[in-house]
Amino acid sequence: MAFLHHLAAFTLVAALAVEVALFKPPLTVVQARRLQRTDLIFGVAAVVVLVVGMLRVAFFEKGPGYYWRDAFFLIKLGAFILAALISIYPTVTFLSWSKALKAGVAPEVGEARTRSVRMCMMLELTAILVILGCAALMARGFGYLR
Repeated sequence: MAFLHHLAAFTLVAALAVEVALFKPPLTVVQARRLQRTDLIFGVAAVVVLVVGMLRVAFFEKGPGYYWRDAFFLIKLGAFILAALISIYPTVTFLSWSKALKAGVAPEVGEARTRSVRMCMMLELTAILVILGCAALMARGFGYLR
């Protein structure tokens, strides 16, 4: 379970990095389609991270009683949920291009929308840094509220 959890987490980070690299308007049809596919991979990886992580908490690790008393676990979970909510905006943006892409037309992304999507991506990356920091602190036993 730990391997699957880490594989999904690294896939999520890689997909987000690819999105950041690809999202440079003006976009071509090929770029836009790649962004849509990459965002799908990102979403699937996020679901796997969450489901496998919760399974680990509930059944395969120290148990929910331990984790729900760990401040860094709670911060980590909160950062993950916040990142998931923030990621909705870029996903909606990418999905809004579907009709144009089916017609073979590259999407036009305005300057304000570009800034907003990029800001969301940077906030997601920041949340990932928080998650990594909390994971390291959890591994050393810090944050457990007895």
